[in-house]
Amino acid sequence: MTMNTEIEFKCPINEKQYNRLVKDFELENNVFKQTNYYFDTEDKQFQKEGTVLRIRHKHPNHFKVTLKTKTPQGALESHVFLNQNQTENMIQNGFNVKDYFDIDRNVILFGRLDNYRVSTPYKDGELFFDKVEYFGHVDFEVEYEVDNYEQGKNDFYEFLASNNIEVKPPLRKSNRILNYKK
Repeated sequence: MTMNTEIEFKCPINEKQYNRLVKDFELENNVFKQTNYYFDTEDKQFQKEGTVLRIRHKHPNHFKVTLKTKTPQGALESHVFLNQNQTENMIQNGFNVKDYFDIDRNVILFGRLDNYRVSTPYKDGELFFDKVEYFGHVDFEVEYEVDNYEQGKNDFYEFLASNNIEVKPPLRKSNRILNYKK
């Protein structure tokens, strides 16, 4: 198992802004797809606690299950790499989290989200421009990951202002899946 602290800032954008940013940063040929599968207990206990449990498939034969727990300035992430057979079984049948992390809960799949992402270094962090597809919906967002919360926050808001992007509250990708109403 590996662990890290993730500090990120996000803001929803529209398709026109997404396309402009990808073009301005010359990233048109760098889009890659990652698929996230979101899990929770039947009564969504993780979501109630602000915790996220997902499996990410980033490229062939690269699967990992991640448990993200909120901290005051980011999220503590714990990761375990999986093989394809494990992943397929977990998606089909659910699993007990204690098999990978120190939490004894049975979880089920709530949904899948495809994220078409580009990234580029920016100041002391990395910018991501995301096109997100789930349950027939398409959203766009900009995300900024950094190591220093205060500096990252300042740099992100400066980036938004310089690109005429209105600051709006973000919606976690996990919540898009877990709150989806059919």
